[in-house]
Amino acid sequence: MFDREYEWTALAAFATDPGDGATLGIVSGRRRQGKTFLLRALCQATGGFYFAADEAADGESLRRIGASLADHLGTPAPLVFDTWHSVVDALLALGRDRCVPVVIDEFPYLAKANPSLPSVIQNALAPLRAERDTSRTRLLLCGSAMSFMGRLLGGNAPLRGRAGLELVVPTLDHRLAAEFWGIDDPATALKVNAIVGGTPAYRREFARDDTPAGPDDFDPWATRTVLSPTSPLFREARYLLADEPDLHDTGLYHSVLAAIAAGNNNRGGIASYLGRKSGDLAHPLTVLEDCGMIIREPDVFRNNRTNFRIAEPLLTFYHAVMRPIWSDLEHTRDATGLWQRSQRRFVGNVLGPHFGHICRHWTRHLAPAERFGDYPNRVGAGTVNDPANKTSHELDVVAFGLDDDNRTPLITIGEAKWGETMGVGHLARLRRIRALLVGQGRLGAQTAKLTCYSGAGFSAELRRLAGEDTDIILVGLDDLYRQPSPGTNQDSGSPPSRVHDRR
Repeated sequence: MFDREYEWTALAAFATDPGDGATLGIVSGRRRQGKTFLLRALCQATGGFYFAADEAADGESLRRIGASLADHLGTPAPLVFDTWHSVVDALLALGRDRCVPVVIDEFPYLAKANPSLPSVIQNALAPLRAERDTSRTRLLLCGSAMSFMGRLLGGNAPLRGRAGLELVVPTLDHRLAAEFWGIDDPATALKVNAIVGGTPAYRREFARDDTPAGPDDFDPWATRTVLSPTSPLFREARYLLADEPDLHDTGLYHSVLAAIAAGNNNRGGIASYLGRKSGDLAHPLTVLEDCGMIIREPDVFRNNRTNFRIAEPLLTFYHAVMRPIWSDLEHTRDATGLWQRSQRRFVGNVLGPHFGHICRHWTRHLAPAERFGDYPNRVGAGTVNDPANKTSHELDVVAFGLDDDNRTPLITIGEAKWGETMGVGHLARLRRIRALLVGQGRLGAQTAKLTCYSGAGFSAELRRLAGEDTDIILVGLDDLYRQPSPGTNQDSGSPPSRVHDRR
């Protein structure tokens, strides 16, 4: 097991809760994050019942769960169920004598075939119902269809208010991903992360533990894994969309993702790329956001401006690098030449934006508080108007604190450059932007730190100035990948991430 102690502890506590009455838990997360591994291990450790649903007709699913339950109970013949009411009651009966976890994995498949299933479970778990009150079954519904799972407990959904656990299994952050892949060189680690992100299965099952042996092996690794038609990673980005039940017109959604990957990250730019009106994109953007494919990121200085970012790095890489040359990739035995000709798109559309995202994540969750003089409460990108020069300036990293009066003072503004050595020119630009923010009366702008994030290093002059002025902060790859001191919070909703024993 790798860095899943927090999730395992939460599941174990729920499964062994000695309280009376059956309870419900919801487990979700994007595909390939290890949800099934955790839930199977939980059932094995506690003698629980695990059932993995398939895409099937309702009648077949009833037969399959009857056979699985009979096998679990050791009965000589399969159990026969006519309705899900009787199935759920049989699952509740498993907990009459002891606490027992009951897992239904890929629950969205069952609910797609029988939309009344959430209501059936709601009725079964109703208070003062004998089957529920005399049972200590810990029912866990799991699924990877993020839009569906997100609606299970929301609004007027039947199961709203019924769940005692709602667990989202996240991807590994860039530091944990580097450790999981066994990559010590920060530049190589970030390049790999920009392609495959923090999805554990991409190393184990998809790349078969093939990792770059060093910086010089990154390009050969990319061609023999992600860009090879014989690798499961080659078509994975296409399957990610096909697996989402709410994405009916996949061509449209691929086009929206292609627009964002090409650098058109606002609604107007996406509409122009697709040759459509901006208003036509409200539905596809909302659906992609609900599915966890894209993330809506508001401009920190302009409330009426929103940018969109693709959440899964492999999707960005596919649309920016692979999709434009897909036919050539399918029919080549050696993608080395194609990869070399794609370097500009890889660096400009994949590495650069991903580096900016990593810098924001580090600033918000991983940076030592003393680095900026305060804990960043909100971090994002922003655009600052420059009326005198009739232009605007984009900032890759903007961080705000939170004072005792619930005000949000500005604590740092920053620029991120992946492949460019940063010098005094970049510092002068940040000083100009800070002066504009001071002129606008932004709280904290006068003392805001000026932060340069670089993947290629800093000039000697800039280093000298940073050594003399505490308002200047330089953040390199070593900083981004240096493990935090004990107790440093890595995630706004969970305790520090750590590496644990692997099984």
